[in-house]
Amino acid sequence: MFGWKKSLSTQTGVPPKPAADGAPRSPEVGGVEMASRQGPPKHPNRFAWKPNAGQKKNETEVGGKFRPYSEITGVCPRCREQIDWKRRYGKYKPLIEPAKCQKCTKRAVRQAYHNLCSNCAREHGVCAKCCCKTEQIIGRESSEVEAEQKALEEAIKNSRERDRRTLLRAVRFSDLYFTLHYVA
Repeated sequence: MFGWKKSLSTQTGVPPKPAADGAPRSPEVGGVEMASRQGPPKHPNRFAWKPNAGQKKNETEVGGKFRPYSEITGVCPRCREQIDWKRRYGKYKPLIEPAKCQKCTKRAVRQAYHNLCSNCAREHGVCAKCCCKTEQIIGRESSEVEAEQKALEEAIKNSRERDRRTLLRAVRFSDLYFTLHYVA
């Protein structure tokens, strides 16, 4: 009664007969196969697609020039590329409040698209997004960044004016380089 979706072969137990050209028929498609096109695209893009091209950007919102996204840390290179793609094409949604870690069940996940907190990911030696064991983890710990920041402030405080300005210029250039290449 309701067997109209099933093919004759599943009802009777007999395999379907091949078509006249010898290729087996697919009962779901009606015996017609899709053409597999090879070669370059017919109409290649002349320029890259930009998200929110016609909209004015608010520079004070997260992701704007004055409040860039945080650095992607604790993930494998593959997951970093995925998160970076979301940022580039306007699909990235930052976390509003900390999420729950899947290992320790504490609300300690502070970065978007991460499943583990940084402590659990470091402890188990896995990527914080895909939870796969990996040798190469991208990013640094927050304690390392804070220690480097303290050392830089100490060096600036104890140096003469000429060296201080050189250091500040180098820091400003590296921040600008990071925002231009990784956030924009």
